Amino acid sequence: MNDVLTHPGREALRPAALRTADGATDRAGDLVLVCKQVHDVTPDTKTFAFEPAHPGLFQHDPGQYLAFTFEIDGREISRCYTLSSPPSRPHLAAITVKRVPGGRVSNWLHDVLAPGAVVRARGPMGRFSTVRHPASAYLFLSGGSGATPLMSMTRTLYDLAAPADVAFVHSARTPADIPFRQELALMAATAPAIRVAHVCEDDGRTERWHGHRGRLSPGMLQEIVPDLLEREVFCCGPAGYLRAVRRMLHAAGFPEARYHEESFAAPAPGPAPAPAPASAPASAPDPARSAGDAGPARRFTVELSRSGATIECDAGTPVLEAAARAGITLPSSCGEGFCGTCVTTLQQGSVTMRHRGGLRPRDSARNKILLCCATPQENLVVDA
Repeated sequence: MNDVLTHPGREALRPAALRTADGATDRAGDLVLVCKQVHDVTPDTKTFAFEPAHPGLFQHDPGQYLAFTFEIDGREISRCYTLSSPPSRPHLAAITVKRVPGGRVSNWLHDVLAPGAVVRARGPMGRFSTVRHPASAYLFLSGGSGATPLMSMTRTLYDLAAPADVAFVHSARTPADIPFRQELALMAATAPAIRVAHVCEDDGRTERWHGHRGRLSPGMLQEIVPDLLEREVFCCGPAGYLRAVRRMLHAAGFPEARYHEESFAAPAPGPAPAPAPASAPASAPDPARSAGDAGPARRFTVELSRSGATIECDAGTPVLEAAARAGITLPSSCGEGFCGTCVTTLQQGSVTMRHRGGLRPRDSARNKILLCCATPQENLVVDA
């Protein structure tokens, strides 16, 4: 983030920064943000708007995200959230979060976070943006909370009176679950280049749905967007929705190079730094481990002390990947050592890491590791 608004035709990914008075960032370089406003979007979705702790303007590409750090019950927890606000409105940075049943952070945001609260964030990050793929015509496809990055893109194009033709097609359970419904209708009514269509699976409690009904289908998509093959497509939503869209577009002969799907990804890496070993002071070397062993990859155990589970992990395999193979889901976002979402404490053992800025020096001094890029050198115990 910088204090200069860049036209959305620029393709270069800018470094994360915010030029403000002293005190805008903490000692670790995180942005210090103050919650300015909270408002309802749907019955289970809220938008949280933040301003910098000291005067400054945000800069980001539409569709990018921030890696937030929240203090919940005395513990720091990191999550990545896409910005729903556009860079054309640089005074506030807003995220729109759907409440997830059992979700520790989303429920805390909905139930606790209020105007005046202070949080930290890093970013912006991500390549899912119209900035990287300028076109004369776009198709934005979203399902559920996947509307968030596409809303940032649409708001940007609308605010700048961009000539690009936009077809925004959102799939929801009921009319009440359509996010940004009134704002999208206003943009469509006042900007001839923007068209909006919603697809609902069922009626709402108080509203019968008269639009496209069911789930998005090839025939429905062709009816809504007859010139589909001429557009640049951006798609975001649940995994099942993304798979269905990919199948539809493939069957229609849509060029793969013009299809872009939301994923939390770090900026293109530069040369990888040399591996840096991390270890807990109380660890003891595995007597079976040999530094000169050139045979098959050795396998170690990783004890997840909080859950009580123990998994096996080959040397050279990130702990996060080994956990996923064992059917255990751990908090993560970028998967490339950039956002810091999967940070945890190494309680015993030693690992090798190649991260890209997701771990701060003070965290390393406290035996913190990133599960997405930490590979074991011996048996481990981690706080997960």
